[in-house]
Amino acid sequence: MRTVKIKLLPTTEQENLLISISKTYIKTVNEIVASMVEAKKVLKLSSKDVDVLMPSAVKNQAIRDAKSVYRKSKKLKTVPILRKPVCLWNNQNYTVKENALSFPVLINGKSKRILVSAVFDDYQKDLIENAVKLGLLRITQKSGKWIAQIAIKEPELITVHTDIVMGVDLGLKVPAVAKTSDGKVKFFGNGRMNKFSKRHYRALRKKLGQTKKLEIIKKLHDKEQRWMKDQDHKISRAIVNFAIKNHVSTIRLEKLSGIRQTAKTSRKNEKNLHTWSFYRLASYIEYKAALAGIKVEYVDPAYTSQICPMCGKKNKAKGRNYTCKCGYHTHRDLVGAINIIDAPVIVGAA
Repeated sequence: MRTVKIKLLPTTEQENLLISISKTYIKTVNEIVASMVEAKKVLKLSSKDVDVLMPSAVKNQAIRDAKSVYRKSKKLKTVPILRKPVCLWNNQNYTVKENALSFPVLINGKSKRILVSAVFDDYQKDLIENAVKLGLLRITQKSGKWIAQIAIKEPELITVHTDIVMGVDLGLKVPAVAKTSDGKVKFFGNGRMNKFSKRHYRALRKKLGQTKKLEIIKKLHDKEQRWMKDQDHKISRAIVNFAIKNHVSTIRLEKLSGIRQTAKTSRKNEKNLHTWSFYRLASYIEYKAALAGIKVEYVDPAYTSQICPMCGKKNKAKGRNYTCKCGYHTHRDLVGAINIIDAPVIVGAA
């Protein structure tokens, strides 16, 4: 089981409903637990036995939670009192929409569904869409923000059995280049677009900083981070889809621990290098590949973009062009992807 965390954006009216039902829910659980402690046994209750202002489905979930807390209290020999307001819905009482969650609350004494806007990225959408089963929905407030947590059951992993290996070179100007051991090649992402967007956000922050608009700067930073994550999700999905299409059994990536120290970059690209998360992109590739039954291995990155795939000599590329005295020439990042296929695998790297 895995938990997917989603940021909610309720309206003022919806927030008041969430505050009310969360406080009522946690109070109800504590009261039911207290009744069981007094009776010294698990009580058989239904929603009709719980006289509080919550939908029947939520009452039943509170009863199940109380039973769980009571059983744990017997083992711990102490009765925990739940304090943090929270509310839970089982998988039959909520629906995940494209950019929202729908679940029942009590409005004017009647159970009615509300549709609360939510912020999903591609990673979260992948997890939910590929889940074998959705579990409990848990909504609570953390640091002033409303967070929904959805339990999911992931599909059992399968394993692809072929001898085809794919090397993937990650970078700034070209986000990713893939080369399979049977000759298939593909470039992923748009480095120029990424660079332009980063400069755009940086200029906006600088302008806002001069006017001391700190709250807007924070929101802008959050927006930029969401955009960066979205780019990484799209690129990683495209890479894994390319691997699936070409029956790849193993994807090989460079071990990225020292990329910021070893990567050659110009002064104008330095800020982009230190803000882009190569590790995050690699982890997204690894996760999506695992779901497809594709193994991910990490290799020693030493000289992967310098060694000639034909004669083995080291050459420094000029710009994005790689040329060797033996006559071999191609795109610099493609050289990296080719060499990654046969580079030494780092045992235990992940």
